Amino acid sequence: DYYRQRKLLAVVFTVDDEAGMGRRRLGNGEVLEVARANPDVLIPFGSVDPHKGKLGVREAQELIEAGVRGFKFHPNTQAFWPNDHAFFPLYDVIAQAGLIALFHSGTTGIGAGMPGGGGVRLKYSNPMVVDDVAAEFPGLDIILAHPSFPWQEEALAIAVHKPNVYIDLSGWSPKYFPEILVQYTNTRLRDKMLFGSDYPLITPDRWLADFEKLAIRDEVRPLVLKENAARLLKLGG
Repeated sequence: DYYRQRKLLAVVFTVDDEAGMGRRRLGNGEVLEVARANPDVLIPFGSVDPHKGKLGVREAQELIEAGVRGFKFHPNTQAFWPNDHAFFPLYDVIAQAGLIALFHSGTTGIGAGMPGGGGVRLKYSNPMVVDDVAAEFPGLDIILAHPSFPWQEEALAIAVHKPNVYIDLSGWSPKYFPEILVQYTNTRLRDKMLFGSDYPLITPDRWLADFEKLAIRDEVRPLVLKENAARLLKLGG
């Protein structure tokens, strides 16, 4: 209802991190169910723990048949190196289906401030590791989720260098965007930056209000807020 009232679309997903975090996942079935009930506002992405190997590949195939539009990976909580060749069969299935692989990048609030960060290791989310995936799978559309603190320049370099890599701007209020991120959004990466809020942690209302105050060129705003994502997600109309 929140999104429908604002005439917004949302990508929704869970994260299957059973191996990395030792907790039961929320099911992909629930995500698909709510998306099917609200197709005018919700776009379902799937999540498969990469450590599940062949079983994970099989589940990804089943989720594709069920209608997911992409897959979410969270290297921190799933505790895996995205460029490990053991996970390439999973990416291949996604690429063959023409879908999107969305990788969390940069620091995470999960475990922040807890002793030992709750056991969550930040090293896995350096976007440069995803550069290997983009090189190995040039036909796979990849999104680096969030401004990639503290590796922002690496993320920008990858998106400039690899035609199949995009950046979403969720998870941070635009008022905290580093200057170089704003610069590239206005120029070389104007067609590859994607609006996102990370609701409910940041509401679209807050994100959009802060984005309005950012020094973004008038002709770039509609690209970031709608057109780039519509093209990438093949929404049409």
